[in-house]
Amino acid sequence: MAQVETSFGRIDVLVNNAGFGLVGAVEELGPDEYRPMFDTNLFGLIEVTRAALPLMRRHGGGRIVNLSSVGGFTGRQGFGLYNAGKFAVEGLSEALAEELAPFGIKVIIVEPGAFRTSFLGRSMVTGASRLAAYDATSGATRDFSLANDGAQPGDPRKGMAVLMQAILAKQPPLRLPLGRDALARIDGKLTAVAADLATWRALAEETAHDEG
Repeated sequence: MAQVETSFGRIDVLVNNAGFGLVGAVEELGPDEYRPMFDTNLFGLIEVTRAALPLMRRHGGGRIVNLSSVGGFTGRQGFGLYNAGKFAVEGLSEALAEELAPFGIKVIIVEPGAFRTSFLGRSMVTGASRLAAYDATSGATRDFSLANDGAQPGDPRKGMAVLMQAILAKQPPLRLPLGRDALARIDGKLTAVAADLATWRALAEETAHDEG
């Protein structure tokens, strides 16, 4: 960061893009498989952000772009631990957005669906252990992921064009879903959450402490 300040004077946009996928049921995956994923996808993002914030605060303004995933908003069988890391990125980003608002620094959470990148290829780690009990759930996700590398519907160039519009916007969105598949999954979750709230709201409200 000191070299960045010497060369450029400031950081206008920080993009936390480093990451890789991990597929396998929660029971199948061991610490030697999921801890490196958390180190890169979550803890690496935290430390790079912490290192950049003093410089960004000194100069005011700027954008922090955290690459999440539609899997940071909705969980899916076979991606439980990957989802856990991306959900953590989203919670961190929401809090960070509030903390940095007084400095004019905006946070953008990017939630791509399936884009034609190397994510399902060299950027995907498949659990070494596979249990037959999960063949119909996480096993099906493993097989689908391997079979669809290079066939994803999203165009990375078009996705980047939308992201650039968001970065340059005076009021960028906190969340930026990319792709019809991402939008459909998010819409589905919002509908399900709304249904649970409607069904259980009255009982949930009865948990208040009685003042009598």
